[in-house]
Amino acid sequence: MPAIPALARCRRLLACLPFLFLAACASQAPLRGSGGLGVVIERADGQVQIVDHLARRSLASVAGLGDLSHASVVFSRDGRYAYVFGRDGGLSKVDLLQARVERRIVQAGNSIGGAISQDGRLVVAQNYEPGGIKAFDAETLELLADVPADYGDGQRSKVVGLADLSGNRFAYALFDAGEIRITDLSDPKQPRTQRFSAGKQPYDALVTPDGRYYIAGLFGEDGLALLDTWQPELGTRRILAGYGRGEAPLPVYKMPHLRGWAIAGGRAYLPAIGRHEVLVVDTASWQEVGRIPVKSQPVFVMARPDGRQIWVNFAFPDNGWLQVIDPLTQQVSATLQPGQAILHLEFSAKGEQVWVSARDDNAVLVFDTASQRLLQTLPARSPSGIFFTQRAFRMGF
Repeated sequence: MPAIPALARCRRLLACLPFLFLAACASQAPLRGSGGLGVVIERADGQVQIVDHLARRSLASVAGLGDLSHASVVFSRDGRYAYVFGRDGGLSKVDLLQARVERRIVQAGNSIGGAISQDGRLVVAQNYEPGGIKAFDAETLELLADVPADYGDGQRSKVVGLADLSGNRFAYALFDAGEIRITDLSDPKQPRTQRFSAGKQPYDALVTPDGRYYIAGLFGEDGLALLDTWQPELGTRRILAGYGRGEAPLPVYKMPHLRGWAIAGGRAYLPAIGRHEVLVVDTASWQEVGRIPVKSQPVFVMARPDGRQIWVNFAFPDNGWLQVIDPLTQQVSATLQPGQAILHLEFSAKGEQVWVSARDDNAVLVFDTASQRLLQTLPARSPSGIFFTQRAFRMGF
């Protein structure tokens, strides 16, 4: 008879083992959400640093990602995975919670970025060599579609400005061909592409927050090309044509990025090529309504999420500076000199912080946006791009 209670105790102990195991695992690796996570590109070492921007601290580094001299990142819809596009054509799927490379492929000879579809099932790379876009299964990175950027007599163009649109469509620009294209990948086995004239050498592009307007900047001429993706049959429209007319442009040391763009209070704020100005455009008419003089040639012109501030960084030789524009007064309200080679900015989801990469200081700087006070300095090896998981829920990011 005494054996029966002993057996019962053994059974109770066995029943508890899974819970004891889970408790032990939890004590070693605490559960966390992904909403406060992000990555910093450490270009010198071909790795990314995973950060918690809520706690303002580094969590881990993930190496083996290839050439990240010009890298960009998109995120899975659940915020768990970062897809890192490298200059060497590498596409890496990084698990942010496990801090490891889940999968990696080299899909092209020269690549400068990518996008993720509206439903999160497709990851698309834009390529210089060979020119075109490629679509991959977001889970397995299996190639699903290869759409060449062909033009002329058997030529292929470099692709820039890739952005996701509704309906698993993607808009992009052809630098060499002077075109904008929209490819519908709702059925990746049968891509459907529309072509539109853009102008001379579109170099980058953006899509408005609602996904309606796709705007490509032109390096070969003053102005931008605008396409209404709700009514693409109307073709492109030139805006800000000849904004530098009558004045010699300054040497361009770094191409401005339209993807770091600003829309606030019904106005778009855009970097002017070869000028020390931010162009202001009314988003109802797409007419120029002002210009704001800034310290140097702007690279990124980025709006705080609430639109109350516009932050600007600059090309060499003034790339150690930042300026803040007040959209109410249309004037610079603050000028900062936080470090050397300020390459990128990323706001927290509600805009109380901005994270800034200072490449030549090997540091990431965290500022309070209201006071512009430095809150934290984090070490990072030659940091460039900073990307937070909140981008998973924004069109065109």
